[in-house]
Amino acid sequence: MNKGLHRFALLVAGATFFLIIAGALVTSHDAGLATADWPLTEGRFLPKVEFLGISTGVNMVGNLFWEHGHRLVATSVGLLTIGLVLYLYRGEIRRWLVRVGLLARRDVPYRGEQRSWVRRLGMVALAGVIAQGLLGGLTVKLMLPLVVSAAHATLAQLFFCTTVSLAVFTSSSWINDRPLIEEQGSLPLRYLCVAAAAAIFLQLIIGATLRHSATWDKPLPADLLLTHIGGAITVMLLLGTAALMILRRHSSETFLTRPAKVALSLLGLQLLLGIAAYITRGASPNDPQPLNPMVGITVAHVACGALVFATTIVLMLRAFKVLRSSASSFEFAAAEHSRSLEYKL
Repeated sequence: MNKGLHRFALLVAGATFFLIIAGALVTSHDAGLATADWPLTEGRFLPKVEFLGISTGVNMVGNLFWEHGHRLVATSVGLLTIGLVLYLYRGEIRRWLVRVGLLARRDVPYRGEQRSWVRRLGMVALAGVIAQGLLGGLTVKLMLPLVVSAAHATLAQLFFCTTVSLAVFTSSSWINDRPLIEEQGSLPLRYLCVAAAAAIFLQLIIGATLRHSATWDKPLPADLLLTHIGGAITVMLLLGTAALMILRRHSSETFLTRPAKVALSLLGLQLLLGIAAYITRGASPNDPQPLNPMVGITVAHVACGALVFATTIVLMLRAFKVLRSSASSFEFAAAEHSRSLEYKL
């Protein structure tokens, strides 16, 4: 295991979560069109700095603070993602430099990522952050069209879960060999976790569409709101059932019960935040401006939704790693052992 790579993947995932919060703050403050420029803000990039009587940079006041701050965080996440991909391909880059004669050949340990599918997932993350930046630019240039804005918010959640998956795949708990566990009962937990993750993803799309369908000073569309409530009930049933079944069937397996407990806790918190967001957002059209209670609760609702999705992805991945039907347990164990030996060699 490369501990440095795992820690860097955790850093990228944490920065991405902060970026989701920054984007939610832009939406809740209705600051998406604080400037018509993109990628610069008023022809500048860095925040305002005064030195020797000379002032330069973006004057980050009012809604410019939220919009340009979001761009600065997004740029940082993009650079971190590039760094993560370079870290994943460190061994390949070194071998190429040796091959072309730009680096001396040395017998040093391999410090990149050996598993090609993990490296390819890193490239998927890089493509995702590039696409996310372009969608962000389109939302400004096209004056916040609903489809593009909702796609921008949805892709942010997918990118976050990609970085979380990279952190999972580079962790010692994933790389170390684990005994397979035979599925119990007639309902496979692995596929129930897939259904829960798919339902959450659809719920995130509905939620993003709902948030971007009306600004703070207008009522939310009733049809979308009812659809979102129905989605919340579906997620509660699927994820709650999956987590409770894991706690009941595999109570001694902390590899599974830990994310199940976290998912249940976050699900309960998310439902409470959803109710609070409905109350504060319903009253916001009567307010003179976006007030802090509405902004704070709606942003917390978005952030908690991202954590619920990410935790469910972790639970699903772990379930597929250790849970197997009785018919395929032996065959999968042999294949997994072979891959583990290949990785160690």
